Amino acid sequence: MAGAENLGKAPYYITTPIYYVNDKPHIGHVYTTLACDVLARFMRLDRREVFFLTGTDEHGQKVERSALAQGMEPQAFTDVMSGNFHDLSAAWQFSNDDFIRTTEARHVKAAQALWRKLQENGEIYLSSYAGWYAVRDEAFYAEDELAQGEDGRKYAPSGAPVDWVEEPSYFFRLSAWQDRLLDFYRTNPDFVGPEGRRNEVVSFVKSGLRDLSISRTTFKWGIPVPGDPDHVMYVWLDALTNYITAVGYPDENAESYRKFWPADLHMVGKDILRFHAVYWPAFLMAAGVEPPKRVFAHGWWTSEGQKISKSVGNVIDPYELIDTYGLDQVRYFLLREVPFGNDGDFSHRAMVSRMNNDLANDFGNLAQRVLSMVHKNCDGRIPEPGRLMASDESMLAAATAVLPKLRSELAVQAFHRALEAIWTVVGQANRYVDEMAPWALRKTDKARMETVLFVLAEVVRQLAILTQPFMPNAPAKLLDQMGQPQEARDVAALDQPLEPGRAIERPQGVFPRYVEEAKQDAS
Repeated sequence: MAGAENLGKAPYYITTPIYYVNDKPHIGHVYTTLACDVLARFMRLDRREVFFLTGTDEHGQKVERSALAQGMEPQAFTDVMSGNFHDLSAAWQFSNDDFIRTTEARHVKAAQALWRKLQENGEIYLSSYAGWYAVRDEAFYAEDELAQGEDGRKYAPSGAPVDWVEEPSYFFRLSAWQDRLLDFYRTNPDFVGPEGRRNEVVSFVKSGLRDLSISRTTFKWGIPVPGDPDHVMYVWLDALTNYITAVGYPDENAESYRKFWPADLHMVGKDILRFHAVYWPAFLMAAGVEPPKRVFAHGWWTSEGQKISKSVGNVIDPYELIDTYGLDQVRYFLLREVPFGNDGDFSHRAMVSRMNNDLANDFGNLAQRVLSMVHKNCDGRIPEPGRLMASDESMLAAATAVLPKLRSELAVQAFHRALEAIWTVVGQANRYVDEMAPWALRKTDKARMETVLFVLAEVVRQLAILTQPFMPNAPAKLLDQMGQPQEARDVAALDQPLEPGRAIERPQGVFPRYVEEAKQDAS
């Protein structure tokens, strides 16, 4: 049985970064969560127990300032802003199992417990901090990382302005972890992906690590340091802890903690890789907690060749995107258009090309032709196949080979290659239709026509099952039309062929073509 070997597989834990609530969600938030959603859906499809976490990061000076600018208390402000991310998950049909907020009591408890553990282990000391800090990034920067702006101010590599900060601070002994981190990267070569990002991390650590300031006294919107309430915890130590909070830390005997930690994958944007691939494993190992198995840092999107920014006015609204093109279509485009991990450009022309060529013409037309011929020529029922010829067996074997390819490609977050593997079979099936010409066989060899249509219907069924993680709606509609029950829609069903005689619905197209408004008006 396909997938039977997976029934005993380990559970799968995947996380998005928790999103900062000082602004509304944008395409970057969508991209990261979408990638996690596809992986979570695929692992469930592959009969693994999944825990998929997302949430919001609600502490720090940047949030405090944003709240004050709105004339609101920080908690009331974060309640509103966190709700925006909840709403986004619903609109994009993200299948997260939990949504964590760093203002929750469970998280405060976990973050303070981690702090105490670090303190008990001699990894924290009290001193004073004097250096450059970017409020926008909530990050400290060394002098040699900064650039001088035309306005005379200093700027971080991210473009955020930095301010000179002097205040009492607790420090984490990060410098003591340099060699141990390098050993960890050597013994866990897949810990950071893609490979280019791994090289960046190793180079950064090799260049030398300074002890890290992990508390602030100049503002109050944060988690109080245990035993010293004049200090609040550095927002990144606070935020990163969410990944273990959600599975039950500090109770390391909790069933969810034993089942899901260490996390299989932290998905992040490339701008926050250092926090996840350097600071986070150091914090955890220093506290005697096992690090996550992998961190993957993806690239950024531009819009029509330009960097996305409010000042340019080219911000991509996640809601307008799906209203304009359709949810399944946008999900497909974002993960197919560019190799995941690279930067990508969102353009209307490229989006419409994928919609009309890949979805409407290739997969949509294949399904519509096949099911229409079955409905019309086989009394609306799956036909009984006769003896299979080599061409039939080759077609079916191509479909069967997709699942192991998806497993291997998604294990390294190669979404574009996973989709290419599916569409290779879509193309082969379209060529098979043309070569077999079932419309001609109807007049000369009805039994052979029925065999060909059975093979094609079976391929469409398998493709529909395997595209479900990427597009939650259209494949489900195809399976509905083919009379497939809900319990027959995961990998275990792939080796259970269509039942001859099963009634199918009159087919309806599931991937409509995108027609430009000007053309619509002209018609």
